[in-house]
Amino acid sequence: MAQIRIARRVLTECIAAMAFPILLLSILVAPVSAPVVAETDRSRARWCGVETMPLKPSDHSWAQWLAPRLRSRSMWRTDLPVFVTVVLLSALSLLVAFFGFIGAAALVFSPVFWLFGIAAQVGPFTPESVGETLLAMPAGIVLGAVTTTVLTGTSFLRDLLLRVFSRSRDPDLLAKLEELRTSRASLTAAFEFERQRIERDLHDGAQQELVAVVMRLGMLEATATATAADQERIVRLARQAQAHAERALERLRDTVRDIHPRELSDLGLIVAVRELAARSPLRVELTSTGDDAQLSSPTATAVYFTVSEALTNISKHAGVGNARIDLRCATTDVHVRVHDDGVGGARIDTGSGLAGLRERMRSVGGNLEILSPPGGGTLVVASAPSQPPW
Repeated sequence: MAQIRIARRVLTECIAAMAFPILLLSILVAPVSAPVVAETDRSRARWCGVETMPLKPSDHSWAQWLAPRLRSRSMWRTDLPVFVTVVLLSALSLLVAFFGFIGAAALVFSPVFWLFGIAAQVGPFTPESVGETLLAMPAGIVLGAVTTTVLTGTSFLRDLLLRVFSRSRDPDLLAKLEELRTSRASLTAAFEFERQRIERDLHDGAQQELVAVVMRLGMLEATATATAADQERIVRLARQAQAHAERALERLRDTVRDIHPRELSDLGLIVAVRELAARSPLRVELTSTGDDAQLSSPTATAVYFTVSEALTNISKHAGVGNARIDLRCATTDVHVRVHDDGVGGARIDTGSGLAGLRERMRSVGGNLEILSPPGGGTLVVASAPSQPPW
Protein backbone atom coordinates (compact mmCIF):
# COMPACT_ATOMS: atom_id res chain seq x y z
CA MET A 1 0.00 0.00 0.00
CA ALA A 2 2.83 2.42 0.84
CA GLN A 3 4.50 1.69 -2.50
CA ILE A 4 1.24 2.40 -4.30
CA ARG A 5 0.84 5.75 -2.56
CA ILE A 6 4.42 6.72 -3.37
CA ALA A 7 3.84 5.76 -7.00
CA ARG A 8 0.70 7.91 -7.03
CA ARG A 9 2.59 10.86 -5.59
CA VAL A 10 5.37 10.58 -8.17
CA LEU A 11 2.80 10.22 -10.95
CA THR A 12 0.82 13.28 -9.82
CA GLU A 13 4.01 15.34 -9.60
CA CYS A 14 4.92 14.31 -13.14
CA ILE A 15 1.45 15.30 -14.32
CA ALA A 16 1.80 18.63 -12.50
CA ALA A 17 5.16 19.14 -14.19
CA MET A 18 3.62 18.52 -17.61
CA ALA A 19 0.72 20.83 -16.77
CA PHE A 20 3.02 23.68 -15.76
CA PRO A 21 2.65 25.57 -19.10
CA ILE A 22 -1.12 25.48 -18.67
CA LEU A 23 -0.78 26.75 -15.10
CA LEU A 24 1.34 29.64 -16.35
CA LEU A 25 -1.37 30.62 -18.81
CA SER A 26 -4.03 30.31 -16.08
CA ILE A 27 -2.31 33.13 -14.17
CA LEU A 28 -3.81 35.50 -16.73
CA VAL A 29 -7.29 34.61 -15.43
CA ALA A 30 -6.22 33.89 -11.84
CA PRO A 31 -9.44 34.89 -10.06
CA VAL A 32 -11.36 32.35 -12.11
CA SER A 33 -8.69 29.67 -12.39
CA ALA A 34 -7.68 29.72 -8.71
CA PRO A 35 -10.77 27.85 -7.38
CA VAL A 36 -10.54 25.29 -10.19
CA VAL A 37 -6.84 24.60 -9.58
CA ALA A 38 -7.34 24.51 -5.79
CA GLU A 39 -10.24 22.05 -6.06
CA THR A 40 -8.19 19.90 -8.45
CA ASP A 41 -5.35 19.88 -5.91
CA ARG A 42 -7.79 18.73 -3.22
CA SER A 43 -8.79 15.84 -5.49
CA ARG A 44 -5.10 15.02 -6.01
CA ALA A 45 -4.56 14.95 -2.24
CA ARG A 46 -7.51 12.59 -1.72
CA TRP A 47 -6.16 10.28 -4.45
CA CYS A 48 -2.85 10.22 -2.61
CA GLY A 49 -4.55 9.19 0.64
CA VAL A 50 -4.93 12.55 2.38
CA GLU A 51 -8.28 13.37 3.99
CA THR A 52 -9.52 16.56 2.35
CA MET A 53 -13.07 17.77 1.89
CA PRO A 54 -14.23 18.70 -1.62
CA LEU A 55 -15.83 22.14 -1.73
CA LYS A 56 -17.66 21.64 -5.02
CA PRO A 57 -20.93 19.69 -4.54
CA SER A 58 -21.05 16.57 -6.69
CA ASP A 59 -24.38 17.57 -8.24
CA HIS A 60 -23.15 21.04 -9.28
CA SER A 61 -21.35 21.85 -12.49
CA TRP A 62 -18.16 23.90 -12.43
CA ALA A 63 -20.05 26.95 -13.70
CA GLN A 64 -22.71 26.63 -10.97
CA TRP A 65 -20.07 26.29 -8.27
CA LEU A 66 -17.67 28.98 -9.51
CA ALA A 67 -20.15 31.87 -9.49
CA PRO A 68 -20.79 31.90 -5.71
CA ARG A 69 -17.23 30.76 -4.95
CA LEU A 70 -15.73 33.82 -6.64
CA ARG A 71 -17.84 36.05 -4.39
CA SER A 72 -16.68 34.27 -1.24
CA ARG A 73 -13.87 35.49 0.97
CA SER A 74 -12.68 31.90 1.18
CA MET A 75 -11.50 32.12 -2.42
CA TRP A 76 -8.95 34.77 -1.49
CA ARG A 77 -7.99 33.15 1.81
CA THR A 78 -7.74 29.55 0.63
CA ASP A 79 -7.95 29.03 -3.13
CA LEU A 80 -5.58 31.80 -4.19
CA PRO A 81 -2.72 30.74 -1.83
CA VAL A 82 -3.21 27.11 -2.89
CA PHE A 83 -3.11 28.24 -6.53
CA VAL A 84 0.20 30.06 -6.02
CA THR A 85 1.61 27.01 -4.19
CA VAL A 86 0.57 24.70 -7.03
CA VAL A 87 2.23 26.89 -9.64
CA LEU A 88 5.53 27.19 -7.75
CA LEU A 89 5.74 23.51 -6.79
CA SER A 90 4.80 22.44 -10.32
CA ALA A 91 7.73 24.48 -11.62
CA LEU A 92 9.98 22.71 -9.11
CA SER A 93 8.60 19.31 -10.13
CA LEU A 94 9.18 20.15 -13.79
CA LEU A 95 12.86 20.90 -13.17
CA VAL A 96 13.41 17.88 -10.93
CA ALA A 97 11.54 15.42 -13.15
CA PHE A 98 13.05 16.67 -16.40
CA PHE A 99 16.70 16.74 -15.37
CA GLY A 100 16.45 13.90 -12.86
CA PHE A 101 14.66 11.24 -14.91
CA ILE A 102 16.27 12.16 -18.23
CA GLY A 103 19.70 12.20 -16.62
CA ALA A 104 19.00 8.88 -14.88
CA ALA A 105 17.83 7.31 -18.15
CA ALA A 106 20.91 8.60 -19.99
CA LEU A 107 23.22 7.10 -17.37
CA VAL A 108 21.43 3.75 -17.17
CA PHE A 109 21.40 3.30 -20.96
CA SER A 110 24.86 4.77 -21.43
CA PRO A 111 26.33 1.40 -22.61
CA VAL A 112 23.58 1.12 -25.24
CA PHE A 113 24.32 4.62 -26.52
CA TRP A 114 28.06 3.75 -26.59
CA LEU A 115 27.35 0.80 -28.90
CA PHE A 116 25.82 3.24 -31.39
CA GLY A 117 28.78 5.55 -31.11
CA ILE A 118 27.05 8.08 -28.88
CA ALA A 119 28.69 9.37 -25.71
CA ALA A 120 25.70 10.30 -23.48
CA GLN A 121 26.69 13.41 -21.57
CA VAL A 122 24.98 14.05 -18.21
CA GLY A 123 26.09 17.33 -16.70
CA PRO A 124 29.90 17.42 -16.50
CA PHE A 125 30.16 13.64 -16.99
CA THR A 126 30.95 12.30 -20.45
CA PRO A 127 31.98 8.62 -20.75
CA GLU A 128 35.20 7.99 -22.61
CA SER A 129 35.28 4.18 -22.45
CA VAL A 130 33.03 1.15 -22.12
CA GLY A 131 34.08 0.78 -18.49
CA GLU A 132 32.91 4.28 -17.67
CA THR A 133 29.51 3.60 -19.29
CA LEU A 134 29.14 0.49 -17.15
CA LEU A 135 30.02 2.46 -14.03
CA ALA A 136 27.42 5.06 -15.04
CA MET A 137 24.57 2.55 -14.78
CA PRO A 138 24.42 2.34 -10.95
CA ALA A 139 24.86 6.10 -10.80
CA GLY A 140 21.78 6.43 -13.01
CA ILE A 141 19.78 4.15 -10.70
CA VAL A 142 20.82 6.25 -7.71
CA LEU A 143 19.89 9.44 -9.56
CA GLY A 144 16.45 7.97 -10.39
CA ALA A 145 15.91 7.04 -6.74
CA VAL A 146 16.94 10.51 -5.61
CA THR A 147 14.60 12.09 -8.16
CA THR A 148 11.72 9.90 -6.96
CA THR A 149 12.47 10.88 -3.36
CA VAL A 150 12.54 14.58 -4.16
CA LEU A 151 9.24 14.37 -6.08
CA THR A 152 7.67 12.45 -3.20
CA GLY A 153 8.87 15.10 -0.76
CA THR A 154 7.48 17.81 -3.03
CA SER A 155 4.12 16.03 -2.96
CA PHE A 156 4.15 15.90 0.85
CA LEU A 157 5.08 19.59 0.96
CA ARG A 158 2.14 20.28 -1.35
CA ASP A 159 -0.18 18.43 1.07
CA LEU A 160 1.21 20.29 4.07
CA LEU A 161 0.65 23.71 2.50
CA LEU A 162 -2.84 22.67 1.36
CA ARG A 163 -3.78 21.78 4.94
CA VAL A 164 -2.23 24.97 6.31
CA PHE A 165 -4.17 27.23 3.97
CA SER A 166 -7.39 25.23 4.34
CA ARG A 167 -7.40 25.13 8.13
CA SER A 168 -5.70 28.11 9.61
CA ARG A 169 -6.65 30.73 7.03
CA ASP A 170 -10.28 29.81 6.34
CA PRO A 171 -12.20 30.33 9.60
CA ASP A 172 -15.47 31.08 7.79
CA LEU A 173 -15.30 27.67 6.09
CA LEU A 174 -14.75 25.95 9.42
CA ALA A 175 -17.66 27.90 10.89
CA LYS A 176 -19.88 26.75 8.03
CA LEU A 177 -18.82 23.15 8.60
CA GLU A 178 -19.64 23.41 12.29
CA GLU A 179 -22.97 25.03 11.44
CA LEU A 180 -23.68 22.18 9.02
CA ARG A 181 -22.96 19.58 11.70
CA THR A 182 -25.20 21.39 14.18
CA SER A 183 -27.91 21.79 11.57
CA ARG A 184 -27.88 18.10 10.70
CA ALA A 185 -28.16 17.15 14.37
CA SER A 186 -31.00 19.63 14.92
CA LEU A 187 -32.85 18.40 11.84
CA THR A 188 -32.54 14.81 13.00
CA ALA A 189 -33.94 15.72 16.42
CA ALA A 190 -36.71 17.83 14.85
CA PHE A 191 -37.75 15.04 12.47
CA GLU A 192 -37.85 12.59 15.36
CA PHE A 193 -39.99 15.05 17.33
CA GLU A 194 -42.34 15.41 14.35
CA ARG A 195 -42.68 11.65 13.92
CA GLN A 196 -43.52 11.31 17.60
CA ARG A 197 -46.11 14.09 17.29
CA ILE A 198 -47.82 12.40 14.33
CA GLU A 199 -47.83 9.06 16.15
CA ARG A 200 -49.28 10.72 19.26
CA ASP A 201 -51.97 12.54 17.27
CA LEU A 202 -53.02 9.34 15.53
CA HIS A 203 -52.98 7.35 18.78
CA ASP A 204 -54.83 9.88 20.93
CA GLY A 205 -57.13 11.14 18.18
CA ALA A 206 -58.33 9.06 15.26
CA GLN A 207 -57.32 5.73 16.76
CA GLN A 208 -59.35 6.29 19.96
CA GLU A 209 -62.38 7.37 17.98
CA LEU A 210 -62.15 4.35 15.68
CA VAL A 211 -61.90 2.04 18.71
CA ALA A 212 -65.06 3.64 20.06
CA VAL A 213 -66.76 3.12 16.68
CA VAL A 214 -65.85 -0.58 16.74
CA MET A 215 -67.19 -0.95 20.28
CA ARG A 216 -70.46 0.83 19.43
CA LEU A 217 -70.94 -1.32 16.35
CA GLY A 218 -70.36 -4.44 18.45
CA MET A 219 -72.95 -3.29 20.99
CA LEU A 220 -75.31 -2.41 18.15
CA GLU A 221 -74.93 -5.88 16.68
CA ALA A 222 -75.53 -7.51 20.07
CA THR A 223 -78.66 -5.40 20.68
CA ALA A 224 -80.03 -6.07 17.21
CA THR A 225 -79.63 -9.83 17.57
CA ALA A 226 -80.99 -9.90 21.12
CA THR A 227 -84.34 -8.33 20.41
CA ALA A 228 -85.98 -6.54 17.54
CA ALA A 229 -88.21 -4.48 19.87
CA ASP A 230 -85.51 -2.27 21.36
CA GLN A 231 -85.41 0.13 18.41
CA GLU A 232 -84.58 3.18 20.53
CA ARG A 233 -81.32 1.65 21.85
CA ILE A 234 -80.31 0.57 18.35
CA VAL A 235 -80.86 4.08 17.02
CA ARG A 236 -78.87 5.60 19.91
CA LEU A 237 -75.92 3.26 19.38
CA ALA A 238 -75.96 3.90 15.64
CA ARG A 239 -75.90 7.65 16.21
CA GLN A 240 -73.02 7.32 18.69
CA ALA A 241 -71.04 5.19 16.21
CA GLN A 242 -71.69 7.75 13.49
CA ALA A 243 -70.57 10.60 15.74
CA HIS A 244 -67.33 8.80 16.68
CA ALA A 245 -66.66 8.01 13.01
CA GLU A 246 -67.15 11.67 12.07
CA ARG A 247 -64.77 12.80 14.81
CA ALA A 248 -62.20 10.22 13.71
CA LEU A 249 -62.47 11.48 10.14
CA GLU A 250 -62.07 15.08 11.26
CA ARG A 251 -59.00 14.27 13.34
CA LEU A 252 -57.48 12.36 10.45
CA ARG A 253 -58.05 15.40 8.24
CA ASP A 254 -56.37 17.60 10.85
CA THR A 255 -53.38 15.26 11.04
CA VAL A 256 -53.03 15.14 7.26
CA ARG A 257 -53.38 18.94 7.09
CA ASP A 258 -50.59 19.28 9.66
CA ILE A 259 -48.33 17.14 7.46
CA HIS A 260 -48.97 19.22 4.33
CA PRO A 261 -52.11 21.35 3.83
CA ARG A 262 -53.84 20.89 0.49
CA GLU A 263 -54.74 24.56 0.17
CA LEU A 264 -51.02 25.42 0.27
CA SER A 265 -50.38 23.35 -2.86
CA ASP A 266 -53.57 24.37 -4.65
CA LEU A 267 -54.08 28.02 -3.69
CA GLY A 268 -50.71 29.34 -2.51
CA LEU A 269 -49.17 30.62 0.70
CA ILE A 270 -51.37 33.69 1.29
CA VAL A 271 -54.65 31.75 1.05
CA ALA A 272 -53.22 28.90 3.15
CA VAL A 273 -52.18 31.30 5.92
CA ARG A 274 -55.60 32.97 5.75
CA GLU A 275 -57.27 29.56 6.20
CA LEU A 276 -54.88 28.80 9.04
CA ALA A 277 -55.83 32.04 10.79
CA ALA A 278 -59.54 31.30 10.31
CA ARG A 279 -59.21 27.85 11.92
CA SER A 280 -57.15 29.16 14.84
CA PRO A 281 -58.88 29.53 18.22
CA LEU A 282 -57.23 32.95 18.44
CA ARG A 283 -58.49 36.24 17.08
CA VAL A 284 -55.92 36.73 14.33
CA GLU A 285 -55.31 40.03 12.57
CA LEU A 286 -53.73 39.15 9.21
CA THR A 287 -52.03 41.60 6.84
CA SER A 288 -50.72 40.19 3.56
CA THR A 289 -49.11 42.03 0.65
CA GLY A 290 -47.50 41.02 -2.62
CA ASP A 291 -47.86 37.99 -4.85
CA ASP A 292 -46.88 34.47 -3.77
CA ALA A 293 -46.79 33.07 -7.32
CA GLN A 294 -42.98 33.21 -7.41
CA LEU A 295 -42.49 31.24 -4.18
CA SER A 296 -41.09 27.74 -4.50
CA SER A 297 -42.90 24.91 -2.75
CA PRO A 298 -40.14 24.31 -0.13
CA THR A 299 -40.06 28.01 0.78
CA ALA A 300 -43.85 28.33 1.01
CA THR A 301 -44.05 25.18 3.14
CA ALA A 302 -41.35 26.40 5.54
CA VAL A 303 -43.09 29.77 6.02
CA TYR A 304 -46.52 28.15 6.45
CA PHE A 305 -45.40 25.82 9.22
CA THR A 306 -43.55 28.66 10.91
CA VAL A 307 -46.82 30.59 11.15
CA SER A 308 -48.70 27.45 12.24
CA GLU A 309 -46.23 26.65 15.04
CA ALA A 310 -46.21 30.28 16.18
CA LEU A 311 -50.03 30.37 16.46
CA THR A 312 -50.04 27.04 18.29
CA ASN A 313 -47.50 28.33 20.82
CA ILE A 314 -49.51 31.52 21.35
CA SER A 315 -52.71 29.60 22.08
CA LYS A 316 -50.89 27.23 24.47
CA HIS A 317 -48.39 29.43 26.29
CA ALA A 318 -48.91 33.14 25.69
CA GLY A 319 -52.00 33.55 27.88
CA VAL A 320 -53.74 35.83 25.35
CA GLY A 321 -56.51 35.31 22.83
CA ASN A 322 -55.24 37.35 19.89
CA ALA A 323 -52.29 37.52 17.53
CA ARG A 324 -51.08 39.54 14.55
CA ILE A 325 -49.56 38.23 11.32
CA ASP A 326 -47.75 40.38 8.77
CA LEU A 327 -46.97 38.47 5.56
CA ARG A 328 -45.06 40.14 2.72
CA CYS A 329 -44.33 38.29 -0.52
CA ALA A 330 -42.03 39.64 -3.23
CA THR A 331 -40.51 38.28 -6.40
CA THR A 332 -37.18 37.66 -4.67
CA ASP A 333 -38.08 36.81 -1.07
CA VAL A 334 -40.79 36.42 1.56
CA HIS A 335 -41.04 37.85 5.10
CA VAL A 336 -43.48 36.98 7.87
CA ARG A 337 -43.91 38.35 11.39
CA VAL A 338 -46.14 36.77 14.05
CA HIS A 339 -46.63 38.87 17.18
CA ASP A 340 -48.56 38.52 20.43
CA ASP A 341 -48.80 40.53 23.65
CA GLY A 342 -48.50 37.54 25.95
CA VAL A 343 -46.16 36.56 28.77
CA GLY A 344 -43.08 36.18 26.55
CA GLY A 345 -40.06 34.14 27.57
CA ALA A 346 -40.16 31.82 24.54
CA ARG A 347 -36.90 30.11 23.57
CA ILE A 348 -35.68 27.85 20.76
CA ASP A 349 -34.72 24.68 22.62
CA THR A 350 -32.92 21.77 20.97
CA GLY A 351 -35.41 19.22 19.66
CA SER A 352 -38.40 21.56 19.99
CA GLY A 353 -40.80 22.46 17.22
CA LEU A 354 -39.28 25.93 16.86
CA ALA A 355 -35.79 24.45 16.54
CA GLY A 356 -37.01 22.23 13.74
CA LEU A 357 -38.65 25.19 12.02
CA ARG A 358 -35.46 27.23 12.27
CA GLU A 359 -33.51 24.45 10.59
CA ARG A 360 -36.23 24.12 7.96
CA MET A 361 -35.96 27.85 7.22
CA ARG A 362 -32.18 27.55 7.00
CA SER A 363 -32.51 24.61 4.62
CA VAL A 364 -34.19 26.92 2.08
CA GLY A 365 -31.64 29.69 2.62
CA GLY A 366 -33.74 31.62 5.15
CA ASN A 367 -33.65 32.37 8.85
CA LEU A 368 -35.91 32.36 11.91
CA GLU A 369 -35.56 34.71 14.87
CA ILE A 370 -37.55 35.05 18.09
CA LEU A 371 -37.72 38.15 20.28
CA SER A 372 -39.48 37.24 23.49
CA PRO A 373 -38.49 39.19 26.61
CA PRO A 374 -40.31 38.06 29.77
CA GLY A 375 -43.58 39.96 30.05
CA GLY A 376 -43.05 41.72 26.72
CA GLY A 377 -44.82 39.41 24.30
CA THR A 378 -43.26 37.32 21.55
CA LEU A 379 -42.26 38.27 18.02
CA VAL A 380 -41.42 35.52 15.54
CA VAL A 381 -39.67 36.78 12.40
CA ALA A 382 -38.97 34.51 9.42
CA SER A 383 -37.53 35.34 6.02
CA ALA A 384 -36.36 33.32 3.04
CA PRO A 385 -35.53 33.76 -0.65
CA SER A 386 -38.26 32.87 -3.14
CA GLN A 387 -36.09 30.13 -4.61
CA PRO A 388 -33.81 28.00 -2.41
CA PRO A 389 -30.08 28.40 -3.10
CA TRP A 390 -29.85 24.76 -4.13
